Amino acid sequence: MTFRRRLLQCLALLFVAATLAQLWYLGQVLRLQHHNPDNSAYMHRAQEQGNVQQYWRDYDQISDYLKRAVLISEDAHFTRHTGFDWEGIRYALKRNMEAGKPVAGGSTITQQLAKNLYLSGERTYTRKAQEAVIALMLEIGLSKRRILELYLNVAQWGHQIYGAEAAARHYFQVSAAQLSPLQAAQLAAMLPRPNLYDFKGPTDYVQQRAQWIQAQMALVRIPDPGTVTLPPPPAPDPAPPEGNTQ
Repeated sequence: MTFRRRLLQCLALLFVAATLAQLWYLGQVLRLQHHNPDNSAYMHRAQEQGNVQQYWRDYDQISDYLKRAVLISEDAHFTRHTGFDWEGIRYALKRNMEAGKPVAGGSTITQQLAKNLYLSGERTYTRKAQEAVIALMLEIGLSKRRILELYLNVAQWGHQIYGAEAAARHYFQVSAAQLSPLQAAQLAAMLPRPNLYDFKGPTDYVQQRAQWIQAQMALVRIPDPGTVTLPPPPAPDPAPPEGNTQ
């Protein structure tokens, strides 16, 4: 067998393996249309260190304040993009170049959900490429409401703390439905570094960013909002210099 033929066979096998992997991810995404995930890749790894606190709550059982706060903090264009916020990506690249190191990632909630559910936290081009493919699958296969519901139930909010309900109980001793605007804003401010803020408590940065998030809540659109209405916010101030780094 010639070298060229062996090379072609190897490439064909790699193509088949890659295709089968994408079909598996697609099957997992389509299953999410009618089934809640039993676990996520991040929770599975966390379980190796002990018990994980996570309690599933349906979309209508989570405060609209938290939905608004999370979108303001992590992905203000969530309802308008198709998985990728190109404006946010350009802004993140600019900030990273100015800082000389990665300080912002520009990942949308859809991309973060793809990573949390199925991938690792390593920062490689391969992982980012797979994350992008899964994000497209999520956007095509699920509604915005469902994507946000999934994200709010699997996002990490502290050491072994996953999902809005566990976070609300852990930090404020209330349910996810009972979160006040300020409590919701504080939880959203913790998302980029949940383990750090769980350990250090409500730092000055968290308090300042929470106040900024709360002031912007009425500016963001959420999928299928409930009956909660928010007062008009004051004139927006520049955001504190931190966002998601995923």
